[in-house]
Amino acid sequence: MPELPEVETVRGGLAPVLEGHRLTRVEARRPDLRFPLPENFVQVLTGATITRLARRAKYLMASLDREDTLVMHLGMSGRFEIARPEGTERPGQFLYAREPDPKHAHIVFETEVGARVTYYDPRRFGYMALVNSATIHLHPWFAELGPEPLSDDFDADRLKSAFRDRKQGPKTLLLDQRIVAGLGNIYVCEALNRTKISPFRAAGGVSKPRLEKLVDEIRKVLTEAIAAGGSTLRDYAQADGALGYFQHRFRVYGREGEPCLNDLCIGVIARKMQAGRSTFYCPVCQR
Repeated sequence: MPELPEVETVRGGLAPVLEGHRLTRVEARRPDLRFPLPENFVQVLTGATITRLARRAKYLMASLDREDTLVMHLGMSGRFEIARPEGTERPGQFLYAREPDPKHAHIVFETEVGARVTYYDPRRFGYMALVNSATIHLHPWFAELGPEPLSDDFDADRLKSAFRDRKQGPKTLLLDQRIVAGLGNIYVCEALNRTKISPFRAAGGVSKPRLEKLVDEIRKVLTEAIAAGGSTLRDYAQADGALGYFQHRFRVYGREGEPCLNDLCIGVIARKMQAGRSTFYCPVCQR
């Protein structure tokens, strides 16, 4: 599933095409994705101007010049394609992404300047909804979300409080969106390896200095991934023509059986299932 950097990459690619532009035509080629689309989905969006395209956790949020916000979640296989006179772009091509198939083109947005944005989703785990902008913070999808990991609200004190007396591993807790919003399996594995913290030790026993380092590394790994365009499986051209290379810099994720890259470590990366997900870690230096 795309994680925060991938969703932010998509937001950055879509923003120049959608932000400040009016939707002159909206086509819903099916009545549902993961959940049914609102009955008035096409009517509300047609003619609306997207005043701002933001991200909260793994959600894209398109504020309208009407009372609603278009909320979009990519799920496991949701992708956007932008068609303009100068060419076609795909803002965000992620680890394990597949080429878009026309039969999975479910939603189409067209703007007043002739841009067409198509949403593809072969597995239909993504979803879209119209949520009242004034009360969106009370919506079940957002009401209990923790702070953004790149914000000042996310710090070692907050982690220390969330981890206090907890026996679960820090990886499990960092994936809890109520503690911190938007983190996923890939970047949590990366940050824990960089800080040499075991994903399995009791989170309540991690010292505050180590949590300060963890917060710092989480921010660094996310910032690096956003700058590189997310965790792409292969080189690809983004909306601005840049190439995404972050997968070449994974220090632990997907590197089972390979040497640990931490300084002076002689360990070999291992993989273990944890809460139904693959955890990649170094059993030598991550304690």
